[in-house]
Amino acid sequence: MREIVHIQAGQCGNQIGTKFWEVISDEHGIDPAGGYVGDSPLQLERINVYYNESSSQKYVPRAILVDLEPGTMDSVRSGPFGQLFRPDNFIFGMYIIVCYKCWLNLSSRLCWSLEYILQQTAEINCLFLSTAG
Repeated sequence: MREIVHIQAGQCGNQIGTKFWEVISDEHGIDPAGGYVGDSPLQLERINVYYNESSSQKYVPRAILVDLEPGTMDSVRSGPFGQLFRPDNFIFGMYIIVCYKCWLNLSSRLCWSLEYILQQTAEINCLFLSTAG
């Protein structure tokens, strides 16, 4: 079965990505806390394409959310599906885009999160990047 890692970058990428997760969660019967509330076994048939199942039977998106501005991450976290994501996969830094040290810090955290997700993935099929600008 294919498995997809979704990387959302920037304000627009995170807004698009957040809407994507709302729609895909609804299609698979996943509530905002990651629990299955669907009514059809077909909803769970291909759920592993986008989600990892935790030890507590919660479904966690295979996603990394990145932005230099923490305000974008705050709006995602406070949104209806903000608790769905792993806290470690919110990667944000200072708003100063020309700050080389800031980018190095963000890129190392991004690589760590991506490596963590890939280690849990049996058959990675693709990386999906959601961004604009």
